[in-house]
Amino acid sequence: MPYATARIPGSKSATARALFLAALADGRTTLRDPLVSDDTVAFAEGLRALGFPVTRERGVWTVDGRPAGPPATEATLWCHDSGTTARFLPGLAALGKGRYEVDASEQMRVRPMGPLLAALRQLGVDVTAQPGDRLPWVVEADGVAGGEVVIDAGTSSQYLTALCLMAPATAAGLRIHVTDLVSVPYVDMTLAMMRDFGVEASRSGMTITIPAGGYRAGEHAIEPDASTASYFFAAAAVTGNTVTVPGLGRDSHQGDLRFAAEVLPRMGCRVEVTADSTTVTGPERLRSPGEVVMRDISDTMMTLAAIAPFADAPVRISDVANCRVKESDRIDAITEALEACGITTRSGPDWLEVDPGTPRAAEVKTRADHRIAMSISVTGLRAPGITLDDPGCVRKTFPGFHEEFAALREAWR
Repeated sequence: MPYATARIPGSKSATARALFLAALADGRTTLRDPLVSDDTVAFAEGLRALGFPVTRERGVWTVDGRPAGPPATEATLWCHDSGTTARFLPGLAALGKGRYEVDASEQMRVRPMGPLLAALRQLGVDVTAQPGDRLPWVVEADGVAGGEVVIDAGTSSQYLTALCLMAPATAAGLRIHVTDLVSVPYVDMTLAMMRDFGVEASRSGMTITIPAGGYRAGEHAIEPDASTASYFFAAAAVTGNTVTVPGLGRDSHQGDLRFAAEVLPRMGCRVEVTADSTTVTGPERLRSPGEVVMRDISDTMMTLAAIAPFADAPVRISDVANCRVKESDRIDAITEALEACGITTRSGPDWLEVDPGTPRAAEVKTRADHRIAMSISVTGLRAPGITLDDPGCVRKTFPGFHEEFAALREAWR
């Protein structure tokens, strides 16, 4: 059985959270193996604009934290295309004392931000936004007293994560009442990383209570990105080969590892998750898993859709309405991509269904969405001639994706 090892860069989600936590920690924090991509560099530059000293060297980033909040009294925070940056940095800026402008690309300006704006205003933060609660925002900050706040995180868990991360730096801490929630594992990841930095949150049902107090600086290693690893696991699934991703094991904070651990076994793959690695071996023919509810792991929705044509029956993916408000309308984007390759699909507001078929060569529109490019690259393993109109969009989370994917194919060959 052809075997390969895939070297996956650090988790985008973990890198962004670690940067936020380090900024509010008491002392210098060292991050080992952070993700270096457009999104994480935008976040690091945002911290610098807020006055936090950040150094970026190969494999090691350091942040000098300040529990009292941003040192700068005025800053422009340019978030590029990064939803994580645009949703986290306003919460960090609110803890400062001064005027901060938050802006981003045209793509990010049309993405939803309203629930975060409403929550910050509940906490007394003066925020001026564009019509429809869109960016750019101006935050007139004078610290945050804390207390009770209600948040709707049914569109994005990042709104809730922003509140959780900023909570210990408020005067009285936060008691957060959540009315709706998507992508629960990302919130679990947030609370686990806060614990690693010395702050313990309590959770009862849909209420999270976080005390005031500081984060603890230290050294933290960033594990490989489970969402990115899904493309390499899927590659093994559709080719019948074996791939191991080291550094991503059973103690991972990332919910998207469930794609390999739970979804692929339903499709006939052999999966082994150890303490420090995950290995996937594909079957001779993929089975359809039937319907897969992906509300909690929706970043891997397109990965599943990309391999669905090779299953022995239709594959239905449900409860993924939030995928319509990501970097692109991902339900529409992946169905368009598959149909361009001759695959029959059906879709609705929060679901899609993919029929078995033999994909044909075509140029796929990525819509500047890194996950479309990486997902369809997996389909292309069994359909020579599929090309991407913008292969460079993978810079957002994995600048070296195409090279690593080529190395995977070569190792199997």
